Amino acid sequence: MFNNSRILVTGGTGSWGYELIRQLLPQNPKQIIVYSRNESSQVAMSRFFEDSRLTFNIGDIRDKEALMRACERVDYVFHLAALKHVPVCEDQPYEALKTNVIGTQNVIEAAIANRVKRVIYISTDKAANPSNFYGMTKAIGEKLIVYANLLRSETKFVCVRGGNVLGTNGSVVHLFIHQIQSKRQVGITDLRMTRFFLTLQDAIKLLFKASEESIGGEIFVMTMPTCRIVDLAEVLMESLGRQAEIVETGTRPGEKLHEILLTEFESKSTVVYDDEYLVILPPLDVPGLKEHYSSYAPVEFDSFSSSQNIMDKEHIRQLLVRGGFLA
Repeated sequence: MFNNSRILVTGGTGSWGYELIRQLLPQNPKQIIVYSRNESSQVAMSRFFEDSRLTFNIGDIRDKEALMRACERVDYVFHLAALKHVPVCEDQPYEALKTNVIGTQNVIEAAIANRVKRVIYISTDKAANPSNFYGMTKAIGEKLIVYANLLRSETKFVCVRGGNVLGTNGSVVHLFIHQIQSKRQVGITDLRMTRFFLTLQDAIKLLFKASEESIGGEIFVMTMPTCRIVDLAEVLMESLGRQAEIVETGTRPGEKLHEILLTEFESKSTVVYDDEYLVILPPLDVPGLKEHYSSYAPVEFDSFSSSQNIMDKEHIRQLLVRGGFLA
């Protein structure tokens, strides 16, 4: 799919960007443009890969003119750029709005103006029945991306919705390891809390599948394993051979006890794509979309919550090994 293509990755110097580019390079792209705000991160990435097919543009998705230039002659856009930390978005909602909503609209308009073939938008489980400002902005982003397929352009737009990806910047795994080793105390906001988890490597492979097989307008949902946060902390302690006190710190503003990947409303228009994916079809009438998925079976449940199908400690340990956190 990506052979001899030009690819733009917004927010490309983050953890998702590193793994995406690592898996893109063997697919023989002509050029990968990394578009982000941080000069030092771009220099570090260029030294890490040392590949002439990588070019770097300093820019912000809030800057539509800069995005227009970055999208020139581009075939595919992976839209990763966002403000992602729940407390930061709660404290600074104007900034989250400008990046996550207006920035996404800028990506859409720049892609259409430059006749990009496909835009892939990375969303989050927090966009399903959002309880915090971050989730609200990502839910609006999903709506904008789906609606963009009605703008009578040559560009196709698709969403991928996932949960917590192990190894990303600010990952709870990094935090817990630091707390266990340095403080001998692990802070968990609520001992009953559960979350969806997936390795970064698996997330990118699934992202490629949605990129290749979507027709535009749908939301691909990664079916992900779930675990109790307290079990994750205990597995890390056991594997590191160190004990730490677990302290309940209280939920933060906008934080849910359990996340959901699929709402009750969405389940009415969701089909089972395969063992790894569900596909949410939008209420908007995107030409050809419902017909394309008419042969797929509808889901047989009302919602998809992280409180269901919880991993035991051995499966958590295996996930951490696969993600490269444990030997």
